[in-house]
Amino acid sequence: MKVEENLKHIESAIHEACIKANRNPEEITTIAVTKYVSAERAQEALEAGIHHLGENRDDGLLAKWDVLKDKPTWHFIGALQTRKVKNIIDKVDYIHSLDRISLAKEIDKRADRKINCFVQVNVSGEESKQGINPEIAADFISSLADYKNINIVGLMTMAPHTSDEDLLRSCFRKLKDLQTKIIDLEYEFAPCTELSMGMSNDFSLAIEEGATMVRIGTALVGQKGQEV
Repeated sequence: MKVEENLKHIESAIHEACIKANRNPEEITTIAVTKYVSAERAQEALEAGIHHLGENRDDGLLAKWDVLKDKPTWHFIGALQTRKVKNIIDKVDYIHSLDRISLAKEIDKRADRKINCFVQVNVSGEESKQGINPEIAADFISSLADYKNINIVGLMTMAPHTSDEDLLRSCFRKLKDLQTKIIDLEYEFAPCTELSMGMSNDFSLAIEEGATMVRIGTALVGQKGQEV
C-alpha cells in the first residue's frame, strides 16, 4: 500500500487512542522508521505528510541523508556505538538511545549544538533489550548535568514483543511514572516532557498510557520488498 493510505489508518488509530485517554492527537508525533526501506520510500513518507524519520544504524541514516538531506527531522533510534557518534552527530535532531556516561561524553564532545536526547530505560527487564535499569534512571540523569550539549527531552523504552496487553500497559505505565518523577526534580537540562514508546504492534496502547512519540515502521512504510 502507499504510505499515504497507511498513514490514514495510523492517524485514525491515534485519534481513537487519544479519545480513550482524553488526549489531544496533536500531542503525538509519528516517527516513520525507515530502516528497512529505500530512500525512495522514505521520500514517499515525506510527501505523505510525515516530517520525522527514524533510523537505527549510522550507515542507513547516512545513506538516506545523502538523498533527503535536512528535509525531515532525523531521529537516531537504535543502539549507538560510541565510536560512531561522530558519523551522525551533525545529521540528527534526536537521539533516542542514551544509556551510558561514555556515550554522553562523546555526544557532548562531538556536538556543536544542543542535541535532544532520550534516556533509554529497560522497563521490561529483558536481557535482550538495551537501556538502563529504572531504579538508577534518576541518578543517571542527575549525572548528566554538566554536559552542556545534551538536552534530556524525555525517556524511551522498547516493550516486549507480545500480544499481552496487560504486560504492555504495565511497561508503558512504568516509564510514565518514571517520567513524572524526573519532571518533579525540575532539572533545567532535563525537562523530560517527551515519552518515546510504542511501535507498529502496540502504539495505540502506548498513546493511551502517555506516549508523545511513536516509532512506526512496518505499519507505515512497510518492509524491504513490501513497499508497494
